[in-house]
Amino acid sequence: MPASIPTVFKAPWWLPGGHAQTIAPALLGRRLGLETPWVRERWTAPDGDFIDVDRLQAAQSNTKQANEARPLLVLFHGLEGSSASHYALGFAHACTQVGWDCAVPHFRGCSGPLNLGPRAYHSGDHEEVDWVLRQFQSENPKRPLLAVGVSLGGNALACWAAEQGAEATRVVRAAASIGSPLDLTASGMAMGRGINQLVYTRMFLSSMVPKALLKLDQHPGLFDKAALVAAQNLLEFDDVFTGPVHGYANALDYWRRASAKPRLSGVRLPLLLLNARNDPFVPASSLPSAAGVSSAVTLWQPPQGGHVGFPVGGVATERQHWLMAAPHAVVAWLNTHAG
Repeated sequence: MPASIPTVFKAPWWLPGGHAQTIAPALLGRRLGLETPWVRERWTAPDGDFIDVDRLQAAQSNTKQANEARPLLVLFHGLEGSSASHYALGFAHACTQVGWDCAVPHFRGCSGPLNLGPRAYHSGDHEEVDWVLRQFQSENPKRPLLAVGVSLGGNALACWAAEQGAEATRVVRAAASIGSPLDLTASGMAMGRGINQLVYTRMFLSSMVPKALLKLDQHPGLFDKAALVAAQNLLEFDDVFTGPVHGYANALDYWRRASAKPRLSGVRLPLLLLNARNDPFVPASSLPSAAGVSSAVTLWQPPQGGHVGFPVGGVATERQHWLMAAPHAVVAWLNTHAG
């Protein structure tokens, strides 16, 4: 493992277990804010719809050449996430510390306005990832481009890296996937049990169901309204909406075909997969092993961290660091490939 990657995250004593290490950073991290606010752009997608991209630029250099060579980190957010998510703020701060630009392209329906077409987004959306990354590359082919995906966005990014093979190295220098459900069936089933069902699934459905109903208003007949309103877990929601709307037969077909884990032997791009082994969303037993990935993949599976939390205690004094140590560590790893 590279020297820039610590082997263990040690959470504060008052945040024991995966649930506490998931919830506390999410709640407290949203209060961090940014010294420089995001600047929003709207891009027209190949199908005529749009996505919104939020950017944060590092301080300008005195020379045009230096500005053009400044790395750009593109972050793909998680389920119902956005540039306001705690991890997006954490990565923005980490980029600021090393003088990188940062951009968050929003999956459709996650930037606020309702998109035009019937589709939304899903865990295997590697075609959208490809279009977005190539758009950024076309802006400045000389600029080092790095990519990070968080949770759902990380699975989609890992799928992209596997699908593209060696071609991915011509687009970005390196990528990282944080807290991603690389085996969607295992994670989907875990989200339908116990506290996951009572707390997290209810939270996700509280925004996903209303958005889907707005889609139905836009596109009558898109799905069975009664079945969607009755959905109590992600399996039932994906069975009615996510799977069929995006070309899959049902939820299980979607989860199977959109999982990155079976494809990881095809990755040729330097790819870091960071998963805490106490992540409530991602069972440790479902994580990939070294035998199931290519030599380009670095597995980092610390025992603590929760789901995209990774708070640390007694290490750093800056609030941004102890709340979310992962962005700074991941940026340090990516930096070894940015030159």
